[in-house]
Formats: sequence, structure tokens, C-alpha cells
Amino acid sequence: MNYIFLQDGFEEIEALTTVDLLRRAEIDVKMVSLMPDLQVIGAHVIEVKADIMFKDTDFSDAEMLILPGGATRLHRHEGLCNLLIKHNKANKPIAAICMAPSVLGRLDLLKGKQATCYPGFEKFLGESYVGGLVVESQNLITAKGPGLSADFAFSIIEKLKGAEVADKVYDAAQY
Repeated sequence: MNYIFLQDGFEEIEALTTVDLLRRAEIDVKMVSLMPDLQVIGAHVIEVKADIMFKDTDFSDAEMLILPGGATRLHRHEGLCNLLIKHNKANKPIAAICMAPSVLGRLDLLKGKQATCYPGFEKFLGESYVGGLVVESQNLITAKGPGLSADFAFSIIEKLKGAEVADKVYDAAQY
């Protein structure tokens, strides 16, 4: 199972484009609420009902963890941070877009890796920051911002299911 984490203020285009394209590729992905209930309100006041609650989920089956940007408090969620650290130690894939790569930087998960992020968050990436639009490095996929949501999702699809599946979804989406 793959999990995307939603907190109030998340970037809707980054989260929902990713979920939509992954599901078109027949990749199991669950939207996880980090809030007190399933309702999560995005940065542009779009209310989304997550599939599951963080506190009620056993992530032992996690293949990839996905962080959309916008929610600037992700690094304060202790359970998510511990999960990211554990996932990274196991060299399992993590994807983060926009400001979310800064969470990985704050957790010291970028050592020896390259990453990109939304302008203004580079300081949290340190020497790992290389710019670029979508950057794949070891177990990580990072992307710069909202306009790259589809590219970010296609990189995830390719990592999880291969180039052939990514190309099929790409073509079907008329991207």
C-alpha cells in the first residue's frame, strides 16, 4: 500500500493529481488524515475526505510514503516523522513535493542524496539541494511545486510500476 498524508493547508493540486494518476495506474494509494477527523481542508479551501486516519493505521505494509506541499506543519507530526525515519532507514521510497522536501531535510534524511523544493525552502535541504523540476535520488523523488504535480505523479508511477505503465497513463491522460 502507498500512503499520501494530508494536513489542513495541503496543496490540493499536488495531492489530488497524484492520487488520481496513481489510481489510474492501478496503484493502491490511501489518503491519510493527520487531522482529528477524516475531513481535511486544503490551502484553497477545498475540503477533502481522507480514506483513513493516521492514528488508526498500521503502516507495516507501506511501499511508498508521499508528502504533498502546503501543510507547513508536517514536521511537527511526531508519528509521521517517526514513520518517515523508519521508512528511510529501510531504504523504502519516499516522495515529496513543493515545501514537503524540507520535512525530509529537517529530519536529516537527505544526507548523500539530491533533492529539490519550492523556492524559499532550500535552506532546509542544505547541500542536497540541486534545483531541478523533479529529482530522483536513491529512494527519494522530490519536485519543485504545484505546476509539476503530474510530472511528480508520473515519476512515482514509473518507480512503482515501470515506464510502460507510466507511459500508458501518460498517453491516456493526454498529457
